[in-house]
Amino acid sequence: MTERLVVIGGDAGGMAAAAQAKRMRGDDLEVIALERGTRTSYAACGIPFFVGGEIGALDDLVARSPEEHRRRGIDVRLRHEATGIDLDARRVEVADLDAGTATSIGFDQLVIGTGARPLRPPIPGIDGPGIHGVQTLDDAQRLVEAAGERACREVVVVGAGYIGLEMAEAFCRRGSKVTVLDAAPQVMRTLDADMAELVLAAMAGYDIDVRLGVSITGFEPGRVVTADGDVPADLVVLGMGVTPNSELAAAAGLTLGVRNAIRVDRRQRTSAPGVWAAGDCCESFHRVLGEPTHVALGTVANRQARVAGINIGGGYASFPGVIGTAVTKICETEIGRTGLTEAEAVAAGFAVEVGKATATTRAHYYPGSVPITVKLVTERGTGRLLGGQIVGGPGSGKRIDTIATAVWARMAGAELIDLDLSYAPPFSPVWDPVQTAARQLA
Repeated sequence: MTERLVVIGGDAGGMAAAAQAKRMRGDDLEVIALERGTRTSYAACGIPFFVGGEIGALDDLVARSPEEHRRRGIDVRLRHEATGIDLDARRVEVADLDAGTATSIGFDQLVIGTGARPLRPPIPGIDGPGIHGVQTLDDAQRLVEAAGERACREVVVVGAGYIGLEMAEAFCRRGSKVTVLDAAPQVMRTLDADMAELVLAAMAGYDIDVRLGVSITGFEPGRVVTADGDVPADLVVLGMGVTPNSELAAAAGLTLGVRNAIRVDRRQRTSAPGVWAAGDCCESFHRVLGEPTHVALGTVANRQARVAGINIGGGYASFPGVIGTAVTKICETEIGRTGLTEAEAVAAGFAVEVGKATATTRAHYYPGSVPITVKLVTERGTGRLLGGQIVGGPGSGKRIDTIATAVWARMAGAELIDLDLSYAPPFSPVWDPVQTAARQLA
């Protein structure tokens, strides 16, 4: 007998699960996917590069269009928003946003992949014109259109995390004067303060005006109002982080966890039978801390969705967790991090040892060699590698993957010294910078 799977959300968390389950079960599984926007399976992480002009068209960020999903047997319904879930009746209430009608769809199994949305604190004027949060491709289109309609000589980015840095670079590329405001005492709170100082120095070198410890009290036409005075703003971009879209799940009675993300087990099952969740709307498990966490990354969403899809498809899979590996850049400065920072490790009760080294990305004599700083954090006594951070020029960022692999495998930091890493002058010094930091531990 054919089962029906209903998927709420047309991006990675929903559609990757739908596609995996459909591949495994074929005609035995009817799949209906509801997406309130206009596109499916897109790379939101590419939005800043579209805004900055490196990516020419929004559709270049689409991995699989609705038509492609439909050819594979998935009934994709765009501009259809799930407005309620009745777990007892096994039905989803749906609003057709274009027709202005409402209906309900029964399900045997349900995947919630509703993602996350930009934080918008209750600050006067934050919902006014010229204030943009960017999470979807439609958001990106509106932002670029607004930038084209306005002079945009002065752009304010609120938040100095990943999105804030990338949007700051995007508007630098567009020729705007960029001011970044953040209430925190440092940029990139996912880094330790000493590594964040390197990022701050780089931003100053790109003529980005960074103001830290700033309390925003309001948004008004042409300016951001702060406790330290007004900041001119033709356009404001919010990069203050995201919060899970879990209200639909909560209203249905599903259990929530960290940061109000949907609680799931290792197979991506929620607290209700036959209901699954994947992506930015749900929890993950931190392999170093050994406790639930919330990580909003496309890599995590795709892996969780694959696990959910395999289980729905009749197989068995479990999600092994995350260690918070991420990489970004601000102009020519690349930034990577994984595992725990020194501050996070101490807060979690670890006694730590730190190895830190500044080296070059290539052999010092090779053209294009630039500085790179690597910081490793290990547990005192056991030597277990808990995390690492990297800040440096081109060729630095992806070295974080070496550290991430070692953290994942529960290696000792000193073991990095003897890894058989590749070497040639255009790519690395004889001692890779990661190994140089490990030698400081030894």
